[in-house]
Amino acid sequence: MASLFREHDEERAEELHGAPSGQGALPLTGTDEPQREVEQEAEQANDNVEPSRALALTDVIAPRSGAGETLIRMAYKMGVPGHALAAPFRRPPAIRVTATVESPLSGDRAAGTALRAGHFLVHGAKLPIAQLDFDGGTRLSRGLERVVHSFSWLRDLAASAPREDCIGVAERITGTWLAANPSPAKGVAWEVEHTGLRLMAWLVHAPLVLSGQDEKLKPRLLKAIGETAAWLDRKAPRDGAGFGQVAGLAAVTAAGLLLPEGRPRRLYGESALIKTLGDLVGEDGGVLSRCPEAQMQAIALITDLIACYEAAEVEIPQALFVMRELLVPPLLSLRHRDGGLGNWQGQGAIAADRVAALLAATGIRTRPLADVQHWGFHRLRGGETVVQFDAAPPPRARHVRTGCASTLAFEMSDGPARLIVNCGGAALAGGQVPARIGQSLRATAAHSTLVLDNANSTAVLLHGKLGKGAETVEVDSRIIKRSNGTSERDATRVEASHDGYAARFGLTHQRVLTLRGDGSELAGEDILLPVSRKGKRGKIGFAIRFHLGRGVEAHISEDGRGASLLTPDGRLWQFRLRGDAAGAKDVKLGCEDSLWVDGEGRPHATEQLVIEGMTSRGGGQFSWLLKKMG
Repeated sequence: MASLFREHDEERAEELHGAPSGQGALPLTGTDEPQREVEQEAEQANDNVEPSRALALTDVIAPRSGAGETLIRMAYKMGVPGHALAAPFRRPPAIRVTATVESPLSGDRAAGTALRAGHFLVHGAKLPIAQLDFDGGTRLSRGLERVVHSFSWLRDLAASAPREDCIGVAERITGTWLAANPSPAKGVAWEVEHTGLRLMAWLVHAPLVLSGQDEKLKPRLLKAIGETAAWLDRKAPRDGAGFGQVAGLAAVTAAGLLLPEGRPRRLYGESALIKTLGDLVGEDGGVLSRCPEAQMQAIALITDLIACYEAAEVEIPQALFVMRELLVPPLLSLRHRDGGLGNWQGQGAIAADRVAALLAATGIRTRPLADVQHWGFHRLRGGETVVQFDAAPPPRARHVRTGCASTLAFEMSDGPARLIVNCGGAALAGGQVPARIGQSLRATAAHSTLVLDNANSTAVLLHGKLGKGAETVEVDSRIIKRSNGTSERDATRVEASHDGYAARFGLTHQRVLTLRGDGSELAGEDILLPVSRKGKRGKIGFAIRFHLGRGVEAHISEDGRGASLLTPDGRLWQFRLRGDAAGAKDVKLGCEDSLWVDGEGRPHATEQLVIEGMTSRGGGQFSWLLKKMG
């Protein structure tokens, strides 16, 4: 397995960095036809590689270390102070930040401007800074807690104006937070993820918070930096999980790079971080939380850490470059033609400019992921049409963030217009999205898929957790060759099934999506198959939901078996029920109200098409077609 990944990384490195201009490097964005053809060929490629559950980066590129570094790392882990290992006959040096970090990442200018005007702007909602309780034990909305206690607002503030205009605001907020949280304690402020991100923010944006005129703040903050780094030394390796643990260990490593005599801490954090990254990410590069926001956060965190290495003039571990290159293609697979991301795992539709800025900061130019066996989000593309299909089980408990019962849901866009979407926004609840509906936005009914008896395919629990449900998802993806001698491109077909309804209703849901090569037709089949040969008796209610994109106008046909869909830019699609629904009774097509949440956390009133009726517990089949008319 290790040799397989080494060959893979060498090939990717040659493609990403070694190809002459115009031959191997692909632009991040573009609308020219040759680029589309290259991307489509890449997306249709399918390498038959037997995967393991998680990528072990230590098997890809082992950290270079001699016997001396290994002993230093072990001693530091056992509790020997770093200064005693780095300079055993000297007094401990005073805490200071030894280098200025130049991060290529940019923040949200609007949020930074709001800070300078006296407000936090989080998920579209404003909250006056003066009214905010910074105490780490006080519960706020999840999004606001993250911004306040991770100090991610420092990046936004830095993007809003020249540094000298921002220092005063940064010092006031930082001073208030330190007064409310003078030392490590219990509470949301001291979750490993928030603490790690906060220490990273203090180190990366040190000129904003350590170079002003507040003479009392600087020693207080430097003391907090030292205490936080020591706290993470102990907590991050054993108390964190998933991205939180990665954030904690990245901060430990950054502190080792930027604080005096930090080499022992850097060696300790570096080794643990590389191992933990392998637990965070599947071997196809997708984070195991299957969350696009988490994917972006992991890319941004590694980019900041690389900038810390550059500032300290220390050799960067090759594993960090490999991991970042692995993380980008899965993210690209969730881009629609407008450049933004789909609404998956509780996120809103993250805007194109934010995605583009992150990709530009990494400097990585590559194609969307083609082999998505663990990431699970299949991408079908034809002409101007892009389809994203969730064909994998929900994330496991250890990695889940705002888990959603979205198995076998899909999204579809035509050019810049989103035609079929998921509601999204559960992770943004508490801002403009009312907190009371956050749980509902995680339900199967909030996604474009089939629902049985108004039940979730996977149990949706409190605090973003998921229960029992879809455990096994079987997938078959293939290219359907044209044999009629026409110039039409081959169609793409993905067939997937899940067992989320097997225990309760004795039925397995199978969905087949076939996208025509030119993108003008998407044929779908939703099939209910009995788990046992006999099947159960009686009928059960079902609904197949197609949430429509913002601004899409729907008009049901006179026969009640179809609808016309007009996008805001004038593209016309027709939706039709095909044939008679086998095993179903009184099947009808209707139009109902729905909701769609954008990347800024703003909810928009939309509509949804719903095929509903009663079907036999012995199974049923429902076919439908989306066809572009102009």
